Amino acid sequence: MIIENLRAKFHKSLLDDNVLSVNQLGVPSNADGTNRASVALAKGIVKHLIFSITKAGLMISEPEAQVKLSGQEAGNLFEHLVKRYLHDALQEINHLRSGRYHFGIGKPISEFEQYRHLQSLTDALKKHRDLKAALGDYVICPDITIGKYPIEESEINRHSSFIFGRSVAALTPVREINSPNLLLHTSISCKWTLRSDRAQNARTEGLNLIRNRMGHTPHIVCVTGEPTLTRIASLALGTGDIDCVYHFALNELIAAVRDLNNDTVTDLLQTMYEGKRLRDISDLPFDLMA
Repeated sequence: MIIENLRAKFHKSLLDDNVLSVNQLGVPSNADGTNRASVALAKGIVKHLIFSITKAGLMISEPEAQVKLSGQEAGNLFEHLVKRYLHDALQEINHLRSGRYHFGIGKPISEFEQYRHLQSLTDALKKHRDLKAALGDYVICPDITIGKYPIEESEINRHSSFIFGRSVAALTPVREINSPNLLLHTSISCKWTLRSDRAQNARTEGLNLIRNRMGHTPHIVCVTGEPTLTRIASLALGTGDIDCVYHFALNELIAAVRDLNNDTVTDLLQTMYEGKRLRDISDLPFDLMA
């Protein structure tokens, strides 16, 4: 299966690039070394990932002790690998909802159609520092953005003479003749690990995207490698600011929770899973087709 292979390649790249590594004590790099449950779950994820990657037919060996990457290095690599995975996956299922996409990292939202007006506001605030101090910065730069190109007239009229000129449908930004700007299709916050402040940053970004748009709301999601259920819950539970949290290896996390055999942890996982607030990275390409 193509999606299974893409998922396995994504996981293998995390191991190959030392984003997911183990230290001399066998503690995985996404674990909180001071938290026994975190370490146990992270170890379980690595064990089950090795099995999943091998099952997909890819060659992988048990990770050797590595120097843990800095938080910034691991975070940057995680963003690039998630972006590459989504690019490859969306290409494979583009027939479900055809279109041309642009994948960016750290791209300001003011470059997208729904948020173009924020650039004028930002320019005005630069001239009035007292207002900027009171109102803050409206232009955020999500970790990963997926923009959708407006549609050319030749594509619209491929099967029939559906429209010509701008006598009608002259305002929709979906037509390239009306606007050449990318439409923000998806905003992705990547959190290799989660702490309370990181969870709140993702929520704040989501609310910013919702409140300041002129046009439709993009998909607003978070992808994480955090193994600790309570920390995942700090972001996943509740609605309104993000669509859903996607775990980089939910199947393996579920297996690790089963191995841990802790009722509290199991109940929390079931709450997020059955409440449709936590999904696997393999679900994300399909959800972006909605």
